[in-house]
Amino acid sequence: MRVPDCQALIARLAEARALTDELFAVVRPEAFYDRPIPERHRIIFYLGHLEAFDWNLLGRDVFGQASLHPAFDRLFAFGIDPLDGQLPSDTPSDWPMRAEVERHNQRLRQTLDALLEAASLNGSAPPLVQDGFLLHLVIEHRLMHAETLAYMLHQLPLERKSARANPPSPATPPATPRMVEIPAGRATLGLPRRACPPLDGVFGWDNEFEEHVVEVPAFTMDVHNVTNGEYLKFVEAGGYAHRALWAETDWEWKEARGLGHPPFWVQRGGEWFCRAMFANLPLPLDWPVYASHAEASAYLRWCGKSLPTEAEFHRAAYGTRGSAERAYPWGSEPPNARHGNFDFRRWDPVAVGAHPAGNSAFGVADLAGNGWEWTGTVFGAFSGFQKFPFYPGYSANFFDGQHYVVKGASPRTAAGLLRRTFRNWFQGHYPYIYGAFRGVKR
Repeated sequence: MRVPDCQALIARLAEARALTDELFAVVRPEAFYDRPIPERHRIIFYLGHLEAFDWNLLGRDVFGQASLHPAFDRLFAFGIDPLDGQLPSDTPSDWPMRAEVERHNQRLRQTLDALLEAASLNGSAPPLVQDGFLLHLVIEHRLMHAETLAYMLHQLPLERKSARANPPSPATPPATPRMVEIPAGRATLGLPRRACPPLDGVFGWDNEFEEHVVEVPAFTMDVHNVTNGEYLKFVEAGGYAHRALWAETDWEWKEARGLGHPPFWVQRGGEWFCRAMFANLPLPLDWPVYASHAEASAYLRWCGKSLPTEAEFHRAAYGTRGSAERAYPWGSEPPNARHGNFDFRRWDPVAVGAHPAGNSAFGVADLAGNGWEWTGTVFGAFSGFQKFPFYPGYSANFFDGQHYVVKGASPRTAAGLLRRTFRNWFQGHYPYIYGAFRGVKR
């Protein structure tokens, strides 16, 4: 993605801040010290983290400014990777008062904005600020946390948040489950190292480099993501009790948690409901099911299928019947509402297949939006990987064999993250993300 000039990015940073401010406004005052997901920090951490990250990277490391609150700089610096069996044990009293955090946040913003504005106007900013690379990085970091916050708030009890409206769902005919053949061809993954700044102003995270080509044999892929209705058949058939369908570690995890259905489902009075952001809805059978990698894999074994690899996802999403590859599944047009359910327009999914204008060259639907898509590829470095010196742990800390690449986007993913090379990742036993999936046969 080509990085705009510094002034344009300062304006985009303000827009990203407004977005996360609105998310925190959803949280009722008494809920800021809640921990909706046991493996994650309390909500109050994220209120401080976004500003601390921007300050530590730009204010401290780039502009060399003295700390306005060293204890807060440390306290809010890093989040938690949700490792199995390792739950935080802090209490609400271990955290500062919300009002104090908000006052500190305001000081950080004002100070950082003055530094950025002055440097932009007089041309004195360090190169990675002047050419926009680090500004783009802090914007994307904030936008990714806007999604993290959303799936955390999904787990917050309804009475602990203030409801917001959803736009009407697009009308769509029922989708018929089917598969389509994806012919053999090339998949270009990653960005070329020559695109790394400051050479030509292209932004990418460290794990997006180095560009390489994978030759992908022919395979068939589900046109649509697996729906709640399809997954319900698996649940009713006893899929969660059928040990042969589960990898050993997945079975042990499932049994330890006592799982019998996806985390976004709720059963009451013998009826299934879906935990939407602001209501418990009768289970929408045509929405994609959100599940963990472990649950997705078990379901697909039941169907005689498997998850696509990262390269297969790329081939189905961006490939064509010729040698050309597309910037987006639908072509080169910048992402807009016609192409899918993304960019914070909705709080919840819509029916699979509701955005045919976003289909790939092979007719595969919803490859960008409505839910991140699990792949079978373990998250790791591409050949030529180099850590960002200013953020060395962003990717490398997760090259541990426990995380899987997810591709695509969810309803709460910023449009800028729909670039072809962007890679997301989560642990296979982490069930809270907006994680959809589809199957392939080889």
